Amino acid sequence: MALVRMRNMKGPNNTEIEKKIKRGNALRQGSAWRGYRGLVALLLFALSVCGASTWWYLSSLDRDVTETLVRRGELVSPQPRVFTVECSEDYENYQRYPGCTPQTCGRAVTDGVVTREEAQVLKRLAERGLALAGSEGGASILDLHSGALSMGRQFVNIYRYFGDDIGDVFTKEDFELYRDVRGRIQAVVAETFDLDPSLMYLTKPTFFSRINSTEAQTQHDEYWHPHIDKVTYGSFDYTSLLYLSDYGSDFTGGRFIFMDQNGNRTVEPRAGRVSFFSSGSENLHRVEKVAWGTRYAITVSFTCDPAHAISDPALP
Repeated sequence: MALVRMRNMKGPNNTEIEKKIKRGNALRQGSAWRGYRGLVALLLFALSVCGASTWWYLSSLDRDVTETLVRRGELVSPQPRVFTVECSEDYENYQRYPGCTPQTCGRAVTDGVVTREEAQVLKRLAERGLALAGSEGGASILDLHSGALSMGRQFVNIYRYFGDDIGDVFTKEDFELYRDVRGRIQAVVAETFDLDPSLMYLTKPTFFSRINSTEAQTQHDEYWHPHIDKVTYGSFDYTSLLYLSDYGSDFTGGRFIFMDQNGNRTVEPRAGRVSFFSSGSENLHRVEKVAWGTRYAITVSFTCDPAHAISDPALP
């Protein structure tokens, strides 16, 4: 009983001991909290560094251009600016057509074939046609040859779908300008690559494109992947693009990028500018994602194989 009474007694020494224990617990808790705060701070710092690195990486994807071949503000006229590249071995695997199959490969840009005024007329044609429908994603096409038009997640034939009403959208003069411009593009491609233009044929797909920053919904909207036209389409021997809007004012992003082994090289779109190149793997390329605005262009493609030729479009 004496021992029990002694344990229950709360003398001065016991009070001091309890105070020390409480201070010790408080110090340990404070130390633990400070350690926890330090861990949180370290974690937040790591996350911020990781986030900054991710942002830098993503933002640098389209900053890896080592050379701008032609800037939007330049005027390349009357002669094209030509950049020769070594032909790939791809052509050994395809039938050769003398007078057309590339002997000298490369890429070229000219502002002296189509005027800005003509480009504006063609842009309005594209706007009217694509106003009939359009993709749910960021890329829509209008093919006057086949009649293919993006509509939601699929394509429709505008000539069948709209019937006689199509004459309220396009005019005979629209198609005449389109054919004239196509002929001029074919002529400058032939002259630049020393070809016989009568042995070059328009081929499919040849189409208007409208690209904006809307999120892709189908694989047709994912226009930014690197590709080789000769591999993708088979019939292509020469590819050309006629730009109908201006980089930097009508849209940002959307530059055309040639992906070479020693770096990437870009062409900045300008209304009326024609960029063209041999379609083999010597000209692996992609298009930057459009950041804002709307990019309009026409892809005009040529083949050396008459079996893949298509005719100029005409109103039904």
